[in-house]
Amino acid sequence: MRATVIHAPHDIRVQEVPDPGIQQPTDVVLRVLRACICGSDLWAYRGESARRSGQRIGHEFLGVVEEVGPGVNGFAVGDLAVAPFVWSDGTCTYCAEGLTTSCPEGGFWGSVGPDGAQSDGGQGEAVRVPHADGTLVKLPAAAASDDRLLTALLALSDVLGTGHHAAVGAGVAPGGTVAVVGDGAAALAAVRELTRGEGAHSVIEAVGTEQSMRTALGIVRDGGSIGYVGVPHGSATGVDLGVMFGRNIALRGGVAPVRTYIPELLPDVLDGTIDPSPVFDRSIGLDEVPVGYKEMDERTALKVLITP
Repeated sequence: MRATVIHAPHDIRVQEVPDPGIQQPTDVVLRVLRACICGSDLWAYRGESARRSGQRIGHEFLGVVEEVGPGVNGFAVGDLAVAPFVWSDGTCTYCAEGLTTSCPEGGFWGSVGPDGAQSDGGQGEAVRVPHADGTLVKLPAAAASDDRLLTALLALSDVLGTGHHAAVGAGVAPGGTVAVVGDGAAALAAVRELTRGEGAHSVIEAVGTEQSMRTALGIVRDGGSIGYVGVPHGSATGVDLGVMFGRNIALRGGVAPVRTYIPELLPDVLDGTIDPSPVFDRSIGLDEVPVGYKEMDERTALKVLITP
């Protein structure tokens, strides 16, 4: 099959790799219908996050089940399902508490295990899904024929759940003010002006750099909260505990346990209450993935949708 492979910074290729197959009784093989490029993929693309030459990449995808291991109970061939960006067994104490990203049996798509084994990345034609019952979430079969809805459902794999996690961490509540620190210049004076000089009740830090965290601290009001979901990279965090202590600022976030949030968010996507599909402003085929990375890196595209 064809899959996306990273060889070095700025060297992304789509090439032939071995077809995935059932390795454990709890596996399924999913034929990918939709995938995308994440902003966090760019850190590997730019060389700011280490990757082994030849490593798979991509962690957001949904598709149709093609093969089912004998130990899988919740899925059958032909089922449409979405995968969160981390697989998890669904049975450990962390999973029971909703922190699926800390599952001892879990892992990230495209990662290399301690034994050197390579897991499949989401930017390919198919993926072997470990612990399918604990990882995948079944979707209505009719969604497969609805292009807009299918694209909206893809956002459940990462970006929508991650945004939700940031809002939860930031304590977003009705009547409160919310500021989002994204990948661009932030006008601290403007936020202060809009909030009568007090700052925002809730600040979402979505970048992961020292400067973005300093910006978040600069615009949050005393007694407010910062929800951070930007993957940390670069230098120090920019967190001044003395400032946080003196101003009673709460800081909470981290890797979003998206698998826990999908059942909560899914009904709103299905009925149109939330439509995250506009976040994908560019659509490409699998062979065009290297172009998609270049466009996102150059900021001529916000988030690239991949249709294998």
